[in-house]
Amino acid sequence: MIDRESAWCLLTEFTQSESLRKHALAVEACMRACSHKLGGDNEIGRDRDKESGGDHDREGHEFTRAARPPSQSGASAPEGMTEEDLWGIVGLIHDFDYEKYPSLEEHPYRGNEILKERGWPEVITRAIMSHAEYTGVTRDTPMEKALFACDELAGFITAVALIKPGKSLAEVDTKSVRKRMKDKAFARKVNRDDIINGAAALGVDLDDHIAFCIAALQGIADKLGLDGSAAKTA
Repeated sequence: MIDRESAWCLLTEFTQSESLRKHALAVEACMRACSHKLGGDNEIGRDRDKESGGDHDREGHEFTRAARPPSQSGASAPEGMTEEDLWGIVGLIHDFDYEKYPSLEEHPYRGNEILKERGWPEVITRAIMSHAEYTGVTRDTPMEKALFACDELAGFITAVALIKPGKSLAEVDTKSVRKRMKDKAFARKVNRDDIINGAAALGVDLDDHIAFCIAALQGIADKLGLDGSAAKTA
């Protein structure tokens, strides 16, 4: 059965690094938030509803957690999986193979092979392949575009939080993130162009997207060790 628990087990099987596990949780949080903003209840999702003759009544659904079928976001998933779980699982395991297979020749290709061998659905394997520019797999659905838009940004926001006096996401805002984006010496491995282009591909304002992802990460600040507790015990 493909669910959040099995996704977490997969991640921890291949990833021992605490920082990489926290990155996975960060991207998962952003993706779960995006599922409500960009999934079946947004403009793209409603257009797909119209094309398929589905119900596109928005009342009471826009930002609720009552999940709609994943098929309404241009994706299909195992029966019983909610749209939020689909997006979240993709975020959680997108880099599950990276610790063991970090080279460009292996990541995410080895992970894709492992997922297919274990019977994971194409909607998940394809999304994960699409988050790496060099695979040549295009990002066609809102979910695939969201993964690319959230991946580098989640890591960058985390890096900004770690240099704050309280090591807390509560101290991070859009202005501080944009300021650090201009500093090429800060978090050098994070590709600024991916952050900028990711938001553009989603059709959202960059500042709005940064603020949105900060809010998503603040919701799990304790799990990320960015709730200020680390500074208090230092």
